[in-house]
Formats: sequence, structure tokens, C-alpha cells
Amino acid sequence: MAAPLYLDPKVEPPLTSLLDSPPFLHGLVDGLGSPLNVVLPDRVAENVSRFRSVYRRHHLEGEICFAHKANRSSALVRRLATTDAAVDVASLDELQHALACGFTPDRIGATGPKEPEFLWLAARVGATVNVDGRGELEELAGLVRRYGLPRAQVLLRLSDFTGSGVKVQSRRSRFGSPASELTGLLDASARHLDALEVTGVSYHLDTTSLEEKALALEGCVRAMDECRARGMRPRVIDIGGGFGVGYLADGAQWERYTTQLTLAAMGRRESLAWRDHTYGLSSEKGTVRGALELYPSHRPVAGAGYLDELLRSPAPTLGRPLATLLLENLYDLCVEPGRALVDQCGVTLARVLEVRGEPDGTHVVRLAMNADDCALEEHGILLDPVLLRRDRRQEGTVAPSGPVGVYLHGNLCLESDLITRRLVFLPGLPAPGDLLAFPNTAGYCMDFNAHHAQRRPMARKVAAFQDTDGWQWRLDDQYWPIHSAGTAHEV
Repeated sequence: MAAPLYLDPKVEPPLTSLLDSPPFLHGLVDGLGSPLNVVLPDRVAENVSRFRSVYRRHHLEGEICFAHKANRSSALVRRLATTDAAVDVASLDELQHALACGFTPDRIGATGPKEPEFLWLAARVGATVNVDGRGELEELAGLVRRYGLPRAQVLLRLSDFTGSGVKVQSRRSRFGSPASELTGLLDASARHLDALEVTGVSYHLDTTSLEEKALALEGCVRAMDECRARGMRPRVIDIGGGFGVGYLADGAQWERYTTQLTLAAMGRRESLAWRDHTYGLSSEKGTVRGALELYPSHRPVAGAGYLDELLRSPAPTLGRPLATLLLENLYDLCVEPGRALVDQCGVTLARVLEVRGEPDGTHVVRLAMNADDCALEEHGILLDPVLLRRDRRQEGTVAPSGPVGVYLHGNLCLESDLITRRLVFLPGLPAPGDLLAFPNTAGYCMDFNAHHAQRRPMARKVAAFQDTDGWQWRLDDQYWPIHSAGTAHEV
């Protein structure tokens, strides 16, 4: 077998301390079952603080909105409610949940596809609504009038920005109206001034490109100029999310792995994955075809750092830094990080059920979980799990000693139920009863894809926090910020 290819996860406090407490984690799984999701509410408050420090650096005001869809946890949302963060909800249930967790309507933004019930409740309580087009705007105005609701605050969401003399063009999003249709949106808004107040504009782009986002932000500044020319008083530009997370500790490991994956797709080395899976790559007459269907798991600039870099970037045509454009116009900046706000906020635990040797020297490890319980690969994220021995005295004593390549299989009777398609290298062979911990799964990977296949229960979720007696826990829906008040720091 070729030399091991590691993808060591990036782990920061307090997750480092939690993973260094195997007896505590084994006790949780013994009592609550496998798989088990553990969230760290106090870390989410620290992440808010990191984003807020970027605002202060650029002398900006505005909301930092958690994109609720990234995680269903009550503990995380309740802890967020104790900070100065807001929340972005994309469904009726998320709106109800945010209100129940302590968010007041002035700290809630409603986005995503919207049913009439969702629009009605958002307008009823006074949440800000991101409208995706003229039809939604007309529907909201009709609901306000029909049911005597308060005048609704709206942001006009735009997409498909272009710039004069600039080659960059932002990609068309499913959400929002093309910027070229802004005149029609403003005409419609003017007809409904009794029911709607346009408080600003926004965009949503599914890209990591700073150039595309800079073009969109400059386009929003120009759109605000048009709003003001109509006599409106807009004050907010919402630039959505997409700030990213760095999942891996070592960029060199990521470069090495993707290089070797390319060589495997070309047939120039042995396969790195189950049944020769190549993550979107193929070979045709010695030439690589396709593109890696993977998240850039090592990102040296991500989260709050990415926002800082964006604000320092020059506007494509106006030339001045984007933060300067916002300051010159006294506009508030709103961001909607999801994955980035729950970075390092959770871990998924799975018990080892069976270990089986393969003829090629690899091993199959079957876990008490399925692929939807920890959808890392569904989201294109590759990282190594952390092995937590049942008995730490086994470390280095279980044959074979040293690095061992394993395939991680789930507990469903489906050929496709693979926790990881790639060959994962562990420091030693696991034994039944050991745990594998998948770090940093709080962003989309815990329960975004979870379902009740084969009548197996969905992974339970607990909130873990430290006090003077060490690590403590509560069931997710039974956690309130007062439980960790002794160590929590308000933002």
C-alpha cells in the first residue's frame, strides 16, 4: 500500500478540550446512543465576536445574521440570542423557532422561498423580509392590506450584476431578481408605499469569488442610489453568506491529496477511494476531464477573515475600498453567515460496530450511523475523524500498529451508505466499542440531510459546556444560556 494520505482536521478550543475527554464522550454515547451530535454554544458567541471585530475595524454598523438553516439546534440559537447577533430564517418553522429562542422581530430577517403563512407571520411580528421578485412583493403587500398588518420592512434581493468596463459578471442566482429589473421592482414598491417600506437591497451568490462579490456589492450601492432618487430612505445592504470555513489544519496535506487524486483518476497510481471513485474527475487520452466536486477544505482565509478581505477590496469600477463606499453613504452592512458562525461549534460521534479485513490490506469499519447522519461528503468536505479509544490503554497496542487504511461504512443495507468514499488513514486499527469523532460538523453536516431510514432514530443532539467541575451537558432543547453563564462572555 502507498504512503498514507492524511487530512488532519483543524480543531480549536473548546473543541480541542472536548475531544481530549474520551470518558465524557463515551459516557454521552452510552447514555444517548450512536450517532450523537454535540454542539458547543459558547463557541458560537466567540464567532459572532470575531465578525463584529471586522465591523469595528472598518467602522461599520449593521447586523450579523446567523443563517438558521445551517443547524437546527435550539442551544446554538438560544446562545446567539444573548449576543448582538440577528438570525436569518428561511421557513415558517425557523421563524417560529427563532421567536421561541428569544429573538425579537427587529433581529430577524426572512429569506428563501416563502409560503403565504411564512410571509404573514413575518409581517405580523415585524421581521424584515428579503423579497425575491415582483410577485412576492405584490403578495406581501396584499397580505398586509387584507389582514391589517403593520407596514412591512423589505429588502429587494438582486442578482446577475454587471459593471461598465468590467469583464467580471456575477453568476445568476436562483434567488433575487436580475439587477437590470430594479426599475420594475421600484415601480412596484412605489405603488405599495402604504404597505411596504424598502429599507435596502441585498444579494445572494453561491460563490467563493471575491471579484464576483465585490461586483455585486458595488451593484447594490448603485441600486441604493436609485432607491434614494425615488425618495426612499434605504439604509441596509445585505450581502448574504458564503464566507467559508477552513476544515483542515494543513494546506500541504490538501494539495498533496488532490494531486494524488488527480493521478488516480488518470490511472497513474492506485485508487484512493471505494470502487475507484474520483470525486468528479476522469481521464480521456491522458487528459484530466471534469472538476473536483469537493469543498475547498483548506481555506487559509475564511469566515471573518474573508469578510475583512472583501471589505478591503476595491470596488470594480469606483476604485475605492468597498468599506469606504459603505461609510461614505452611511449604509449599514448586513451579513448572513451560516457555516462560518458555527465553525468549531460541534462534533458528530459514532460507535464502531465491526472491523473487517480486506484482501488488499485495507479494512472496512462499520459504524453505528449512516451517511445522512454526518453528511460531510454530501457537502464535498473531506477530513479525517478522530479515534477515541474505549480503553485508552489500547493506544498503539491493537494490531496492526501504526497507520492503517480503512473505509468507513454506515449501518444501512445500501451499497451507497458510505460515511466516506475515500480511504481514511487512522493512527491504529479501531476496535468495536471505540468512537470516531467527526469534528466541525455543526455547519450543514449534522442534520441537513438526516432522515429516518430503516426506522433508525435520527441522531440526538446535546449541548456541552464547561464549568468549574469540567465538562457538563444538557439535551439540546433543554439547554438555556444560564446553564453556562459561569464561563460565557457576552459579546
